[in-house]
Amino acid sequence: MNVSSQAPQYHPYAMRPPYPANPPAPTGWYAQPESASALAPEPAPALGPALAPEPASEPAPGPAPVRTVRSELRGAVLHVELDSPETGNAVTSAMLDELLAVLAVPDPAVRVIVLSAAGRDFCLGGDREELLAGLDEDPTGGRIRSYGDRARRVCDALTNSPAVTVARVQGRATGAGFALALACDLRVGADNAVFRLPELALGLPVAWGGLLPRLLHEVGAARVREIILTGRPVGAVEARELAILQRVVPEQDLDGAVDEWARPVTRRPEAALRVTKTLLASHASATRLADASVLDSELMASVLAAAHYTRGLAARPPVD
Repeated sequence: MNVSSQAPQYHPYAMRPPYPANPPAPTGWYAQPESASALAPEPAPALGPALAPEPASEPAPGPAPVRTVRSELRGAVLHVELDSPETGNAVTSAMLDELLAVLAVPDPAVRVIVLSAAGRDFCLGGDREELLAGLDEDPTGGRIRSYGDRARRVCDALTNSPAVTVARVQGRATGAGFALALACDLRVGADNAVFRLPELALGLPVAWGGLLPRLLHEVGAARVREIILTGRPVGAVEARELAILQRVVPEQDLDGAVDEWARPVTRRPEAALRVTKTLLASHASATRLADASVLDSELMASVLAAAHYTRGLAARPPVD
């Protein structure tokens, strides 16, 4: 059997853990010697050759990071799947980083990007536990701003990609999940799809990933006001009437509907497709008098930080 000496080649979209270039030194994981003398090698015997010190054993590697996004390239179609069904595909900072790694540097060979999700629901929104933990660590909201900035970059990458982006939605698409789907060019939903923006009831502004200006442009101001202020769910049929979805099919037919869109797009000339996407995005932006979504991360951070501070004051004992 001939064994090639050539190093294996990996596809750019192959899933590999993002090991940092300079990993931090482990702390508190390994027993420390009682004194510095414990580190000194034992002296060589008086007679006979000197004994070579045994090579130090390397520490066992830590557990690999849990992946929350899967990607697979099939011809000219890149399939990107949110893969944390046990949390309802809640959007964490790690998930945003993984999405950016796939979407931020587009491959010119990719004509279609399909955004889907594992499990019963598309996405139940942002990870509230992570956001609250971020406030505990930084009450000024610095971590919230960082999270919000990454959310905007992910949604912008979907909207401005030279490839046609397709959202494949099943079950609930809440908050951040609503924003991710709406950032795509084409959106097909199962007949059990439900969209909802409960931010106001949770004490949050609708400020995630540039959702609000996209929603106003796609749906219209009057209907958007009602959806946001009431927080009511929007089912699949109504979502199609409002252009939140362009197509509704039984859940078992979602993949077939995505393929029906993807097949003709993959045959379009690359240059014409890229310019057309740019024109569509430019005209959509021209209809906005101002795009205040650049302030999304600041709005989210300031509201959460203020609420966190108020709760802290209420928890303090009264001053005599």
